[in-house]
Amino acid sequence: MSTYLGKIQNVKVELAEILPLTTDLADQEAQRDKLFMILTLYGLRADLDSVRHQILASLSIPSMEEVFARLLRISSLVVTHVENPSPDSSVLISHSSTRGGLGRGGRGRGRPQCTHCNRMGHIREKCYQLIGYPDTTANIVQSANSLEVSPSKDKPLNVSLSATEYDKFVQYQATQQSSHGKSVACLSQTSSDTWILDSGTSDHISGNPKLFSSISNPSSLSIVTITNGSTTIAKGIGQATPLSSLPLETVLYVTECLFSLISISQLTRYLNCSVTFIDNSFTIQDRRTGRTIGTGRESHGLYHLTTLPTSSVACSTNVSPILIHSRLGHPSLSKLQKMVPRLSHLSSLNCESCQLGKHTHISFPKHSRFRTESPFHLVHTDVWGPSRVSSFLGFQYFVTFIDDYSRCTWLFLIKNRSELFSIFQQFCAEIKTQFGVSIRILSSDNACEYFSTSFQHFMTSQGMLHQSSCSHTPQQNGVAELKNKHLIETARTLLLHSHVPLRFWGDVVLTACYLINRMPSSTLHNKIPYSIIFPNHPLYSLPLRIFGCICFVHDLTPGQDKLSSKSFKCIFLGYSRLQKRYICYCPDKNRYFISADVTFFEESLFFPSTIPESPSISEALPILYLGPNDYVSSAPLPDLLADTVDVPDDLPSVPTPSRASDPASPPILRRGTRSTSNPYPIYTFLSYHRLSSPYYAFVSSLSSIYVPKSTSDALAYLGWRQAMIDEMNALHTNGTWELVSLPSGKSIVGCKWVYTVKVHPDGSVDRLKARLIAKGYTQVYGVDYSETFSPVAKITYVRGESGMVCRLKKSLYGLKQSPIAWFCRFSEVVLSFGLRRCTVDHSVFYKHTPNGRILLIVYVDDIVITGDDNHGIQQLKSFLQSKFQTKDLGQLKYFLGIEVARSQLGICFSQRKYCLDVLSDIGMLNSKPVDSMDPNTKLVPDEGELLTNPEQYRRLVGKLNYLTVTRPDSAFATSMVSQFLSQSQTSHWNAVIRIPSYLKTAPGKGLLYKNHGHTLVRGHGRGHTLGHKHNSTPVQGYSDADWADSQFDRRSTTGYCIFLGGNLVSWKSKKQTVVARSSVESEYRAMTYTTIELVWLKNLLDELGFQHSQPMELVCDNQAALHIASNPVFHERTKHIEVDCHFVREKLMDNTIKTTYTKSED
Repeated sequence: MSTYLGKIQNVKVELAEILPLTTDLADQEAQRDKLFMILTLYGLRADLDSVRHQILASLSIPSMEEVFARLLRISSLVVTHVENPSPDSSVLISHSSTRGGLGRGGRGRGRPQCTHCNRMGHIREKCYQLIGYPDTTANIVQSANSLEVSPSKDKPLNVSLSATEYDKFVQYQATQQSSHGKSVACLSQTSSDTWILDSGTSDHISGNPKLFSSISNPSSLSIVTITNGSTTIAKGIGQATPLSSLPLETVLYVTECLFSLISISQLTRYLNCSVTFIDNSFTIQDRRTGRTIGTGRESHGLYHLTTLPTSSVACSTNVSPILIHSRLGHPSLSKLQKMVPRLSHLSSLNCESCQLGKHTHISFPKHSRFRTESPFHLVHTDVWGPSRVSSFLGFQYFVTFIDDYSRCTWLFLIKNRSELFSIFQQFCAEIKTQFGVSIRILSSDNACEYFSTSFQHFMTSQGMLHQSSCSHTPQQNGVAELKNKHLIETARTLLLHSHVPLRFWGDVVLTACYLINRMPSSTLHNKIPYSIIFPNHPLYSLPLRIFGCICFVHDLTPGQDKLSSKSFKCIFLGYSRLQKRYICYCPDKNRYFISADVTFFEESLFFPSTIPESPSISEALPILYLGPNDYVSSAPLPDLLADTVDVPDDLPSVPTPSRASDPASPPILRRGTRSTSNPYPIYTFLSYHRLSSPYYAFVSSLSSIYVPKSTSDALAYLGWRQAMIDEMNALHTNGTWELVSLPSGKSIVGCKWVYTVKVHPDGSVDRLKARLIAKGYTQVYGVDYSETFSPVAKITYVRGESGMVCRLKKSLYGLKQSPIAWFCRFSEVVLSFGLRRCTVDHSVFYKHTPNGRILLIVYVDDIVITGDDNHGIQQLKSFLQSKFQTKDLGQLKYFLGIEVARSQLGICFSQRKYCLDVLSDIGMLNSKPVDSMDPNTKLVPDEGELLTNPEQYRRLVGKLNYLTVTRPDSAFATSMVSQFLSQSQTSHWNAVIRIPSYLKTAPGKGLLYKNHGHTLVRGHGRGHTLGHKHNSTPVQGYSDADWADSQFDRRSTTGYCIFLGGNLVSWKSKKQTVVARSSVESEYRAMTYTTIELVWLKNLLDELGFQHSQPMELVCDNQAALHIASNPVFHERTKHIEVDCHFVREKLMDNTIKTTYTKSED
């Protein structure tokens, strides 16, 4: 064989010199290899015809190298078994000899005859007497009409037989009996259902048809030679699966075999497996992944593969396809057919569980098969919005109308969705007037504005049909959806390139629509939409310009001074729809100009990306700069000609300075708009007519304050940019950090900007405050810090310039260590003044003086000072100003979002502005209010679908939780929704948005603290005594419990409220930590929590000098709980209650509290 293959290789080299390859080298080389591979196969001996047929009948023709390798392996097997037969170690050898078939060169004309030796089966050119015998056949002597065997009678023969000789040979073998009794006995004891691994067999063989998943009968069958010398014919070739992970493709079906053999050579060569043998077992592994495919045990000297019993096999032949499908875990039909080949004929599998569990949307075609044949036969529409930032003219949405025939797009900006109907009426009138046709079909999504009564009545009166998409199926409105996507992508690109502020997004979208209408469309086979709908109009009425570039508009204002400038420096923002003019905007004049007298500097953008920075800033974190001052002036403007457009005064998104006398003051005010179509406008739930003039001015100024939501919004205004620069300068001056390269093993903490506005006592803006804080929530305990009570526990690095980080030398806001670092410094200063820290609340400091007392409350760096010693308070202010950069804001009116109003009735605390901001952030300013929150709503986990944006749920719950500071009526509902922050679902969202709807009924509601007749009597020393003219208790606590109200863990909810001097000062609604066995136990636990709060309040009052001799009153509506609290007898109803619950009994005994019963309805 080696000599033969070497000659074939030499012929190939010679042919390559005669027939050079063409320019297509890959194809020519492949064709040449295929040619020589076929010549090689047809030049094989007749006993290798089955090998030739197997290779040529395979689905993919192997390469020439693979064919050579396979032939050499077969040749080596033949040599091995001819020269070294070993019947004891080899059970079966399969030789590929075929029955009948064509000769090796006769092509159907009979067997060839050599003209040199006159023997059959070869020609002269291949006669071994002329070219020499190969090494593999040196022990075989062939004659013309007979077979001569070599002296070793045990060696098998490889011969070429005629059809008559073959039939006689088969009849002879059928009459022979095996002379190897030992081997027969061994085989007869082996179960045919068991697979045996054999290193001596060249093919997989089985005589059990039940083990085959499929059997085929090829025209060429193999002769199987057994080691005892007998031969037989394979009845077929099939597929078997001893294990699900071990499929065998070519298994010979031999009926005479009472056993099933797996060829180790086939496993290792074609299945890429490795087999490891030990004394009594073996393991088959995947060589690539190392995964174990199968194992087996040794028995009677043979290695048996361990398989599942036939009754438990998932894909047994007598099991239905649906049962196999269920056993395998409901795989798809394609995967099932790969795992169970006998099911390949199935075209479908009706499994109801799969339909319920795996049902998906039906795929939609990428391109619509239907396209109208005339303009405006079908119009697609969609509404986009709301935008997070209102446009310069107050728009938040835009609506598009796309003609299906031309794909030309009309775009209109709208302020709210209720304007859609009027815009659609205008569009229909324009189409009918300009083109003389009416819209026949309108295609939209399922938005409610398309299904209003007026909208539907108009379409019915005009004879139009309305096609709407199904719910949650935007693909059915794909033309409009894709057009909006194209518009937004183009607009976003224009914004990023021009650095124009986001409030000009309306102009950007209009410009994008103008340009897209004049671009070739692939849907129209590269035709232009505008040219289709307007075939006689020029494509561009004006030369195109770069959006956002600097332009100069000629000044046509009459009465100009001769030395005045002749133009305005503007921003180019687009093209006029109805005029051959450009749209430009002048920030200095606060005007839109529509003019043709424009000069463009297209190489220069109006808003550059960066500006030179001061040395102090460049050494710290870099600050993005968007351009010059771009806020809108509110000063009166002179009348201009008709080619200018005034900007309305009631823009909701246009900031104006708070004081006209200060040109550097920041743009912080914005006014809201009212929509007459909204049935629930917010102004109907707010009333200011009872406010005094000074406080009304304060509230109005406070409401107009605009705080940026993001850094990009802040950088768009000069005032906020300056505040950020001041903060950076302050951090640099204080030496907060130094720029270094990040050391290995150190972590980086990010940073962000937060913004606030400091106001004067009259509500006017004092200054804008921007603060850079660290994202301390990314710090890891033990890695970035060890304890929070150390000013700077470990070095923390904050992100800075590219490749550099800021190594903190001082504490920065937001770090885990920052609060204690600042508080330690502040406490040290105020204690040195003589103030004492309250032991029950460390954020409260006090000082008793001969003239009264001084109280100081600190919240981070916001301080409130009160007391009756006015002289001492002034000294404290002066002292703090000498130690810190403080500012006196006068009488308390606004603190941490809480508004403080004074009148003859008392002092009112509310969060009116904060409540309105919450409603605005979630888009519920115009929502329908509800009278009360539903107390019967029972929330449980795993009810509904998970929210796609759980962060929105958490943010809203956090804001509502802060609103309970002045709104105790929402505390219970907020406590309920707070229990589902980790797994928020749709039912929880429906419950939480009901709370803002309830708050909308009275957003200005708060707590009123008034004088109920309690007196403050100076006692002995520095103390004071709380009393009442009727000797009632000044401190009262009310407790209650909702027993087992939780539906999923049956825990109860505690609620209490505490009154001081008749005014509500403390309240809470919280789920209990354990399950109460009875309503009495839940009420008793509620009394315990209330008692703890009463004792804390008593200690605070005592420390501040407000003493009261009477016991505090604890009111409860459960007599059994009151009896347990006052009865020290141990009995069955209280032995399981924790010891700390009997805290109530102890405080009753020492006369700290007293209990009182009240009816539930009272």
